[in-house]
Amino acid sequence: MELPFKNRIQAGRLLGQALTSYAKSQDVIVLALPRGGVPVGFEVAQTIGAPLDIMLVRKLGTPGQEELAMGAIASGGVCVLNSDLVAALHVSQETIESATRKERQELERRERIYRGDHPPFAVENRCVILVDDGLATGASMRAAVAGLKQRKPASIVVAIPVAPPDTVALLQEEADDVVCLAMPEPFLAVGRWYREFSQTSDDEVKSLLARAWDKNPDSLNLTEKP
Repeated sequence: MELPFKNRIQAGRLLGQALTSYAKSQDVIVLALPRGGVPVGFEVAQTIGAPLDIMLVRKLGTPGQEELAMGAIASGGVCVLNSDLVAALHVSQETIESATRKERQELERRERIYRGDHPPFAVENRCVILVDDGLATGASMRAAVAGLKQRKPASIVVAIPVAPPDTVALLQEEADDVVCLAMPEPFLAVGRWYREFSQTSDDEVKSLLARAWDKNPDSLNLTEKP
């Protein structure tokens, strides 16, 4: 795999090609992690002919090093912590709870903004492909997997363009399958492996979701019942 990727669109198309064994299956749903995972997930969903929805997750940044994830939360009250990092940095329970409250508010805000009146897709007994634009520690994806398991899918596939080998190995223990296009070392950061890695906006997420839902007129039949 030639690196860096041009942008998230190219990465998503390449990832979709690697997932063609799932193409056109009636039981496959793509769930993208906002924000950066949505452009990638949109291309994956288009390539394999699957419906697209979102899986909301928020990283818990380490105090003073916000880009370093000490854990993550997901919809459904899920919280996954990097216990080794928390112990090494002597992060207090009070600090963890404060960060969790803050990120829970942001998760709920994004749920309202992105989804509007569109309820989540039902995933029970379906194959779910979780997509992001790349992983470093994998905390957000681990939270997504844990949250998704509560909704009883038939299987969970983690699909990412790029991640370090140790993160992929960790996720292989938690998901049914992991598809990763590139595992460079040293890794450093996801953005290093893209030529264009501008921040994905809320408006872009909403636009891509609207396009995906409009192209799939049966999408409302897939949603979870209130």
